[in-house]
Amino acid sequence: MRFVNRKIELAFLDKLLKHTRSRSAQFVLIYGRRRVGKTRLLRHWLSNIDIPAMYWVAEKETASLQRRKFIAEFEQRPLRQAPLLDSWSEAWELVANRIGDKQHILVIDELPYAAQADNALLSSLQHAWDQYFENSQLILILCGSQMRVMETLQYHQSPLFDRFTAQWHLDPLPFHSLEQFFRDWSTEERIALYAIVGGIPAYLNWLHPEQGLVENIRDVILAPGSLFIAEPTFLLYDEVNEPQTFLSILKAIGMGNHTLSEISNYSLIGKTHLSSYLVRLQELKLIERRIPATVPTIKRRKSRQGRYHFSDPYFHFYFRFLAPFNDILPDDIEPVLEKVRSELRGFVGQTAFEQLSQQWVREQRKRDALEFRPMIIGSHWSRKVQVDVVGVNWDSRDILLGECKWGDNPISRGTVRELVEQKAPKLLAELPHSPTDWSLHTIFFARAGFSSAAQQYAREQNMTLVDLETLEAGLAFQA
Repeated sequence: MRFVNRKIELAFLDKLLKHTRSRSAQFVLIYGRRRVGKTRLLRHWLSNIDIPAMYWVAEKETASLQRRKFIAEFEQRPLRQAPLLDSWSEAWELVANRIGDKQHILVIDELPYAAQADNALLSSLQHAWDQYFENSQLILILCGSQMRVMETLQYHQSPLFDRFTAQWHLDPLPFHSLEQFFRDWSTEERIALYAIVGGIPAYLNWLHPEQGLVENIRDVILAPGSLFIAEPTFLLYDEVNEPQTFLSILKAIGMGNHTLSEISNYSLIGKTHLSSYLVRLQELKLIERRIPATVPTIKRRKSRQGRYHFSDPYFHFYFRFLAPFNDILPDDIEPVLEKVRSELRGFVGQTAFEQLSQQWVREQRKRDALEFRPMIIGSHWSRKVQVDVVGVNWDSRDILLGECKWGDNPISRGTVRELVEQKAPKLLAELPHSPTDWSLHTIFFARAGFSSAAQQYAREQNMTLVDLETLEAGLAFQA
């Protein structure tokens, strides 16, 4: 398994070592969805430092067996020689006596499995931290993939509330990291791949860089026994109590239903109950509720313009292309391949290309390379007009409008003019204040570049043009 990037995360972990040298123990929470690379990150870090450390992964077993395996790992002895302890309190006391005042790292992975097997685990750990570890040189790291369980450890009701000294939510890899996995692929192919699997390291490692995109879809993603086919169901069954209900909601969104009413009508779940399921899916980082960037900040929370979209690229690809054919997969993959061939270009343009274009604007904002600093970056939709990329500063009344085109041909002058002369006036008319009160800035993103006439018009309008080379270079500034 290839280890890529993670410089910021490794720097965060290295900083923990400096704190413990000054006798400041560290109690750290690291969490993120399955396959995002938590275990790989921590093992890579531990392999490159010269400090006594233990890495233990809890499994779905009885509490007594878990404790025995924990101690066996800690003492580096065969399982049959490890003592049988009656409680986790005894385990923590044994650990405290062994490490004393020495610097030590203790990583407990898949903590939710251990906590589910013994309700007293967390309270005993709280007492052990207060009594033994807080003034030691220990770095204690709790890690897990069950998002809700890990997040609730920080809540007031948790025994561990107010004990953590740091926490880190591990995100997928940024787009520019894909180049290290697929060096021989073109930028177009990597963007298309990013639309399908995002930056999940495990997914990227499952694929074959020596093959092309379509071949990977056919020979890896759709292959008999493929982990890709089982992945969404597996993740849901591990996280929720009513997976079939959640699956029906995700199918509804995958079929293009994005409002609360549309999802309710398709899934046959009443709006009252549906809202709680949607919140749970947002907590799992599988979907997100998007609000037009043009909705004023004070109105965003209660806006009725919210639409639900996938935030996890593979879930979006799966429920758009694979889920409709679950009854025949993996025996007959041709209908899926036909759907991919006919719809993938539009899918990439509407998902990864638009998202990466918005991310490019965010990166330019970080570098202070724009003519103003947008407070909110997103898109705009209404009954009259839709704009792919929008950045707004409500204080200075500056607005950036941008379009994204994933077509094969260079963008014409007419297409560029449409943004400035048709879409912009319609959108400005929907904003608070008079259209003349706003300073308009425009940008255009295109896969195939721009015609000479479009470039001339852009110069006249002071419009920024971004081709794939410029896009990729701008995104490479991401940490």
